[in-house]
Amino acid sequence: MLPNKRLNLSVQYACNKDGLPSRPDIRRWVRAALDVDGKRGGQITVRFVDAEEGCALNNDYRGKDYATNVLSFPYEIEPVVCGDLVVCAGVVAREAAEQDKPLAAHYAHLIVHGLLHLQGYDHEESESEALLMESRERVILAALGFPDPYAGEG
Repeated sequence: MLPNKRLNLSVQYACNKDGLPSRPDIRRWVRAALDVDGKRGGQITVRFVDAEEGCALNNDYRGKDYATNVLSFPYEIEPVVCGDLVVCAGVVAREAAEQDKPLAAHYAHLIVHGLLHLQGYDHEESESEALLMESRERVILAALGFPDPYAGEG
């Protein structure tokens, strides 16, 4: 039986922040990340939240009492990727400004980054896993027309 390549995407805007990406852009970014290792389907929810909700979720699920840019909640990888991404809009906007990056490019990077986590990539596991994940991110983002998110880093 061939794997299901259909993408069921839910986008939730649970906060009101300037510069949030559009549903079509999010779909394009998610699809590109899902296709990194060959075409695969997914049932993905992307939820944009404020700092209060982001902090509560990060504290509840990771024991860290601060809002982070993206949280990944994987449920299943095969035959399709099922999971949720929670993106804290305020953190993303702050980081983009601090790093002098276009807001859309930073959102694209974090959505791709989160989707790779949903597929089992883990940059905290080892240096080689981190390098593999960063390499995949660079390839996906370049194909989408975005610059290397790690350019100028250490």
